[in-house]
Amino acid sequence: MSDAKLVGIVLVSHSAAVAESVAELAKGLASGGTEVPVAPAGGTEGGGLGTSAELIAAAAASVDRGAGVAVLTDLGSSVLTVKALLAEGDELPGGTRLVDAPFVEGAVAAVVTAATGADLAAVEAAAAEAYDYRKV
Repeated sequence: MSDAKLVGIVLVSHSAAVAESVAELAKGLASGGTEVPVAPAGGTEGGGLGTSAELIAAAAASVDRGAGVAVLTDLGSSVLTVKALLAEGDELPGGTRLVDAPFVEGAVAAVVTAATGADLAAVEAAAAEAYDYRKV
């Protein structure tokens, strides 16, 4: 399958290390399938804790293959930053969605589902369903 039809995934965290680690984990657990375009967007341009509209926009552009981009966030201001970018309308690729999902479990579900060639709605649904995962 060509990656031209895959949904891209952006993982937004207040920490670059967290975003990169969750991206690595999700891609590793989805290994053996099609390589999903996943980009971390963590921290600020200077390497500090926080969120950066510029890093998020760049990450979204880097994973856009024309099938939509699912953006998962960790905490409060990362959600607000993505919402502000979506409201501006021209900062993110068309078909970008902010996905309401747990960060780690949702990222894994999104990447695994995207690797099957699923569309953006299915990727979003799989990530959101991760809220229902029971651990005990």
